[in-house]
Parts: sequence; C-alpha cells; structure tokens
Amino acid sequence: MRARGFIAVAILLAGIGAATSACERHKGPGEKAGEKIDKAADKVSDAVDPKGPVEKAGRKIDRATGN
Repeated sequence: MRARGFIAVAILLAGIGAATSACERHKGPGEKAGEKIDKAADKVSDAVDPKGPVEKAGRKIDRATGN
C-alpha cells in the first residue's frame, strides 16, 4: 500500500514540475527598464567599491533566480 502512495506522489510532483517549467515568463518594458537601472547602479557601485569575481558571480546568480 505504501508503494502506491509513493508512486502517486512521485507522479504528482513530476506533473507539477513539468507544468511549471513549460511556462515562459515575458518581461514587460517596465521590468526591462528596471533591470537596466539595476545594472547601471551596479557599475557605479563597482567603480566606487570594486567587487571580486565571486561577488559578481553571486550577483548574477541572484538575478537569474529572481532574488
């Protein structure tokens, strides 16, 4: 009986994962402008206080994941 429940949960999770990964989110003009402003602010900040390569990589990861 436990195996059936495990299989049902696995199928449900796989279905949810497939459904959410298929959706592509389009950015509007406001969001694109905001991203450009963020990048410009980062360049100014880096000129004043230079960041290392690890910090820059972390920033890119945060932006890619929406954090």
